Order: sequence, then C-alpha cells, then structure tokens
Amino acid sequence: MPDEGVAITVAGILLGFDFGTKRIGVAVGNSISCTARPLTTLHGEQNEQRFAAISELIREWEPSALVVGLPSYDDGTPHELTRLCRRFAQRLKGRFDLPTILVDERYTSTAASSQLTEMGVRGIKQKPLLDQVAAQHILQAYFDEPAIEHIP
Repeated sequence: MPDEGVAITVAGILLGFDFGTKRIGVAVGNSISCTARPLTTLHGEQNEQRFAAISELIREWEPSALVVGLPSYDDGTPHELTRLCRRFAQRLKGRFDLPTILVDERYTSTAASSQLTEMGVRGIKQKPLLDQVAAQHILQAYFDEPAIEHIP
C-alpha cells in the first residue's frame, strides 16, 4: 500500500514516464534546477522490449528516482489505465530498485498538446512528441509539488 500524506523529495536526476498501452513517453529532469524536458518515446507493446529500453535509459542517466503519471477520471476516480499504470510502476520498482513515485497526470496530455500547438506543431505532427512532452509535464508537476504517493 502506498504511503500517503508524506511528501517525497529526491535529489539528483529523475526520469518521468507517461505510460500508455502502445507508447511510453519519457522525460528527464533534475532536482537542482527543478526542470524537466522531453527525452524520448518508447514504442511497442511487448514488456521485455519496453523494459530493455528503460534499462538502457537508466544506465545512461543513472536516475535517483522514477516518476510515473497516474491517470484517473476528471473527478479523481480510477479507471482501467489507472490499474495498468500502478502495475507498470510496481514493475519499475521491482526491476530497478529505485524510488518510484506516482503523480496525478490528469490533463497532462491536454497541456502537452497545447504546448506543442504553441510551438507550431499541430495535428498529426504532434503524435511522435506528445507522450514525451506529457512525461515532461508529469515530471515537472513532481518538481512543482512533490508527490505524496510512492511504490514501497
């Protein structure tokens, strides 16, 4: 059961994830500047491919923690993707033994789309970037207000 009510702050580099069944957006940031930036989008539905790619990112970036967006309906109630994201976060924790933090990700895809539109990236051209920019928003949300839920 996740701890609730205690803010979790982690120093160093962090990787943020916007989990999806077809793609996973990844962002990187650090606790010194408290800023996040898009990093990459992982494609494919096979877990072993996904986790092999994540393992490479962890080797390259040596993060202190992993931040995973936790989706829910607008009113905060969970849905099927909520369960899948929790499972993904538990697998990250189990495989990489790093602090794994869950962050409310409601509206991050909308914010990411708006950001890309402002940058002149519209319509179908957003698709390759949307998930990693959403991951940036998830990680930035953690920096702006440290999460109160983590995977033990």
